[in-house]
Amino acid sequence: MWILHFLPDALILWICNTVLLAGILLTTVAFFIKRIPIINQYRIPAQVLGIALLVAGVYWRGGYAIEMEWRERVAAVEAKVVAAEAQSKEVNTKIVTKVVTKTQVIRTRGETITKYIDREIVKYDEKFAPGGQCEIPREFIKALNDAAEVPK
Repeated sequence: MWILHFLPDALILWICNTVLLAGILLTTVAFFIKRIPIINQYRIPAQVLGIALLVAGVYWRGGYAIEMEWRERVAAVEAKVVAAEAQSKEVNTKIVTKVVTKTQVIRTRGETITKYIDREIVKYDEKFAPGGQCEIPREFIKALNDAAEVPK
């Protein structure tokens, strides 16, 4: 049935309707043909052919209707995909902005903590003699706790 995609929809619909109408017309004529004595002998083949065309026409028309319904569904889903892609681009932009902002905050905090450590902890370097016991300064503990805090 994939070959039908190469034919225009109007042509397929015209063929389906033509077969359906031919089946209806031939079946109706075949039931009234028995009153005409000369062509009465062709009544049974005409009825069989008319019913066959009628069945084929109904089948093809139903298949065409289902195909059009599926095409509408595909078009609707494609429209939803396009909308979802546009929305995902917006969300991706927001996410990238948040990541850049958080990265900048982390860098800024790191620089601030490094400056603090360089400024405050260096004072204690001179107090400790080599080989002696060293005491951990409160500023170092405060700097460590500040670095472990979640950025606000």
